[in-house]
Amino acid sequence: MSDPMHLVCPHCHAVNRVASARLNENPNCGRCHNALFSGAPLALDSANFDRFVSRSGLPILVDFWADWCGPCKAMAPGFAQAAKTLEPNIILAKLDTEAATDIASRFGIRSIPTLILFRDGREIARQAGAMGQSDIVDWTRRQLVTP
Repeated sequence: MSDPMHLVCPHCHAVNRVASARLNENPNCGRCHNALFSGAPLALDSANFDRFVSRSGLPILVDFWADWCGPCKAMAPGFAQAAKTLEPNIILAKLDTEAATDIASRFGIRSIPTLILFRDGREIARQAGAMGQSDIVDWTRRQLVTP
C-alpha cells in the first residue's frame, strides 16, 4: 500500500489504514463497512474528539460553535458546503462548546464560531468569526500550503 494513512470511521470510530492514492475512491470502514467520507461535517464531542484529531492522517478543520450563537448558525450552511468541497483531503467537524466545555476550555475558546485546523494532532491555525463557504475553503487551503 503506497503512502498509507489512518482514518477514523465516523460511524464506529475504528481506525482504518487507507492508501492516500485511494482517498478519492470512496473508501469504506474495514469494521462496519460504512463510508469513511460523507461530504458533511462530523459531530465531535468530549468522548471522540481526541481520537479523531490525534489519529487522523488528514488535516481536520473543527468548527467550535454553540446552538445559541447567531453567527454560528449563519455559518453552518457554508461550513457544510465547504465539507463537500474539501473532502477527501481535509476532514471537517463540528464541536458544540456547550456540550464539550472541557475541550473548549482546553483550546481556550473565547469567542464563537472559532475554526481550528489540526494536522497530526496539533493545532496549526485558528480563525475566529463567521465566514462563508468560499472563505472557509480559501483560508483552509492557504493554511496548508507549505512555503
